[in-house]
Amino acid sequence: MVQRTDEQHAEKMKKKQAAHDKIMAGKTVEKGLLIVHTGKGKGKTTAALGMVVRAIGHGKKVGVIQFVKGAMTTGEKVVFDAFPDQVEFKPMGEGFTWNTQDRARDIELSREAWEEVKRMVADPAYDMVLADELNIVLRYDYLPLDEVLEVLSARGEMNHVLVTGRNAPEALMDAADLVTEMTLVKHPFRSGVKAQAGIEF
Repeated sequence: MVQRTDEQHAEKMKKKQAAHDKIMAGKTVEKGLLIVHTGKGKGKTTAALGMVVRAIGHGKKVGVIQFVKGAMTTGEKVVFDAFPDQVEFKPMGEGFTWNTQDRARDIELSREAWEEVKRMVADPAYDMVLADELNIVLRYDYLPLDEVLEVLSARGEMNHVLVTGRNAPEALMDAADLVTEMTLVKHPFRSGVKAQAGIEF
């Protein structure tokens, strides 16, 4: 490995900064983003909730609808309940599909949660809306994909919408401005470690 002198390092960083500044000068568009977090790896909801925290820090109003979760108390609900003027946090599910084992009830709850998402997306008071695990609902055809795409495409010019869950539909990813796929490399669950407070919920 070649060792650089302090002067060589400073010169290299100066060139990198100039290249970065040139790239950034061309980025002038500001708009509401449709963001999708998908994939088999852990962290989809966690990353989205981190964005909610950032939005709170900037004084933004955020709506969070959880489609599947709701059967258990989570750490994030406790935190966001401390910001009632900025965050409307609504866990509206009754657990994962293998827990509920009632398709008709799952569809009913999905529709109720979706109506809340639609309300928030249509309300200009919300700067950001998180539809947590909406991809799961779409995968099982609990909601029509065309309706979801239509609502999301009609959002306000500066409204951000985040959608999480495995198996995001291709059409949703095509419509999105930002798609991140979480890749599973290693998970403690496979070594017999149970879900833990502060990590999974």
